[in-house]
Amino acid sequence: MRLISLVVRLAVLVLLLIGIQSLWTNFRSGNWFPDWIGGEDKTEAVHTVVLQEISAMGKLELVKYNFKDVVEQEIVKMWLPNAKAVLIVQGEAIGCVDLTKIAIADISSNDTTLVVNMPDPELCVFKIDHEKSKVYNTEYAFMEEAKLVQEAYKQAEKQIQKSALDMGILDQTRENARKILTPVLEKASGKKVVLKFPMHAKIDKLR
Repeated sequence: MRLISLVVRLAVLVLLLIGIQSLWTNFRSGNWFPDWIGGEDKTEAVHTVVLQEISAMGKLELVKYNFKDVVEQEIVKMWLPNAKAVLIVQGEAIGCVDLTKIAIADISSNDTTLVVNMPDPELCVFKIDHEKSKVYNTEYAFMEEAKLVQEAYKQAEKQIQKSALDMGILDQTRENARKILTPVLEKASGKKVVLKFPMHAKIDKLR
């Protein structure tokens, strides 16, 4: 009988100590009552992350163009007023060189000179910055507003690509590659470095 009484007293003592510790922890954190007494519900999240793909990145970004465009998009209708939207769009285009395309056969050297045959420069990124872009105005859009705005963004992105190419972003990328890579390679090799890019001469057809 005494043994049972002793076990009960020990159990009560353990529970009392746990309660005191819980109260002290809540007191230090600013909560006067334990979470199980009138506390707020807690939200717990369980994440299951699955790695789908690993891609090797070798594109050296060398120049970035920032664009701001005012886009007027319109849906022409037969009988009803034309649906219109005006957007102020900001975006960017980035020129780069993919260094993973350089093979051992593209590098040659002699006692004084190192020659590297470079791949063509690329327009690796052209996109809309949706956080900085906004819909300025819409007219007669009604249920077609989402479609109208989406099409306007799509056309703006194509215009960014075209404008960047027309403004010579690939030539600027090629020039920046020479400015940045040449001194680094010369320092590493101790030789004069020549970077050669493919030539794309445009020949007019004979009449």
